[in-house]
Formats: sequence, C-alpha cells, structure tokens
Amino acid sequence: MTDSHTSTPPADDLVAAFQIEDMPVRGRIARLSSSIDQVLAAHEYPDAVANLLGEACALAALVGSALKSDGRMIVQAQGNGPVSYVVADYDATGALRGYCRFDPERIKAMGDAVGVGFSRPGARDLLGEGVFIMTVDPGEGMERYQGVTPIEGETLALCAEQYFTRSEQTPTRIRLAIGQVDTGEGANWRAGGILLQYIAGDDARGSTDDDWTRAQALFETTGEDELIDPTVTTPVLLYRLFHEDGARMFEPKPVRAFCKCSPERIEDLLRSFSPAERADMVEPDGSIKVTCEYCSRSYSIEPATLEG
Repeated sequence: MTDSHTSTPPADDLVAAFQIEDMPVRGRIARLSSSIDQVLAAHEYPDAVANLLGEACALAALVGSALKSDGRMIVQAQGNGPVSYVVADYDATGALRGYCRFDPERIKAMGDAVGVGFSRPGARDLLGEGVFIMTVDPGEGMERYQGVTPIEGETLALCAEQYFTRSEQTPTRIRLAIGQVDTGEGANWRAGGILLQYIAGDDARGSTDDDWTRAQALFETTGEDELIDPTVTTPVLLYRLFHEDGARMFEPKPVRAFCKCSPERIEDLLRSFSPAERADMVEPDGSIKVTCEYCSRSYSIEPATLEG
C-alpha cells in the first residue's frame, strides 16, 4: 500500500484500488495511455466511436481489476443506433482489447448534425435503444455471471452505475474520460476513469450515509481533463480529490493492449466450419484470409493445414 501524496508516482497504463481513510468508501482508478492508443489505432474510428470504445475499455479495466488471477471482465453494449456493437475485454493479467462495429454513413450524418449546433453524441445517441451487458468470467471451471440492463444513460458511466444499483445493489459512482493529448510527439489517445462504491453501515459502524454523501461531493470535483492529463500523476490526482480525509492507494496493476488472436486460434476457428464452407472461403491465391476484428492483424491460412 502507498500513501497517495508521498509515494513515488507510478507510471501510466495502470489501474489501482484505493481507500479513503476512516470512511466506508472504496474505489479504483485507471489511467491508460499507450494501451488505449494501441486499441484505438487498430482501426480508423471516427472520433465519436473512438470516444465510446475508449470509455468501454477504461470501464472494463476499472471493474475487472477486482477479479482474481485468472478472471475476465467483458463490457459490451449493443443497440439499433449508428454503433451497433461495442465490446471491451480485460483480464486479470492486465491484458486489454476492444472493438466497435458501426455504420460509417450514420456516424457521418450524426457528425454533420453536431457541426450545426447539436452536442457531442453520447452513448445513448450512438447506440440507440439496446442493452448494456457486463460479464464476469471467474476462470476455468467456474460459471460465468452476466448482468444486463437497458441503455438509459447518456454515458457508459451512467449505464454502469445503473448496472451496479440494479444487479448488485451497490451504490456506485463512475466517471470516465477519453481524449487525444499532444505530448510533443504527436497526439495520442488517453483514457481515465474513477469508481467509488459505498460500504453500507452495520451494527459496528452505524449509519454511513453521511460519509457516502461527502465522498460523492468530493468525487463530483473530478475533472475529465485531469483524468487524461499526463502531467497529473495518479497519486497527485487522488490527493487533489481526497486530501482532507486522506487516500491510501494500493499497489497498481499494469494494463497493456494485448489481442488473443494467433494462427492456432484462427485455424481452430476455421476447423469449426464444414469442408464445403471452407472451400467457399478460399481466395484466388489458394489461401483463406482472416482479419482479426480486434487488432486488425491479417492471417493467411493454407486450406491443407486444416485437414485431419
């Protein structure tokens, strides 16, 4: 454990738990730089789509960091809007990947509308009517748990708050931020997020409602620009927010962009199709071409390797 205003500032691409001293409030904070930049650079996403995917990735890291050593957290949303599907996949080793499926023409039309006076599109604008899903995979041999709520909030943070309230009965506050920051070597994507959760009172503690109200008031002072500012370290940010009460930050976990695709996985996938279906996939050069939807890596598989 480290004290948030006296420890050596940790590097970027991290997620860390923290505790507000003498208050029944726990939290986690995520700061992503090269990891989120790699995820978003894999596709030529329009800014509005990149913002949505960046928020989903920050959210997956925030929530997933509480999992045990072999767990996974999958955050996804799907609807009838210009973005039909967004997913972020985080595992307890810190591996992060994400992907968005969208209609370029509908996104362009939305961008034109923003240009004539409408506000920046949020999650509800982009996804339309649909569902927000959080899936917890505890690991091999254990059953997955999935919670589903309607897309009602204008941001993914609000969708997640509703999920925790309805599915886990845990009052939760979440703020997410995403943006491009020029660090002197060109503009790169950065993302950040902070999560607070209420620990209910009991016979020993008594009522904790006043503490939760105070913690939320401090939380509301969090600026989106601070969450993605590379010059504001994570300990300094926590100190700014909670210095009057003190915040103890636990050992941060590193986050990295990592896709699970490989030639072996692609070959296993292709073997799940019938020989006739695989024959229809063969290109003029005699190979089967597959592109990973997450990282855009392309694979060329010889059909003969799939036999047997």
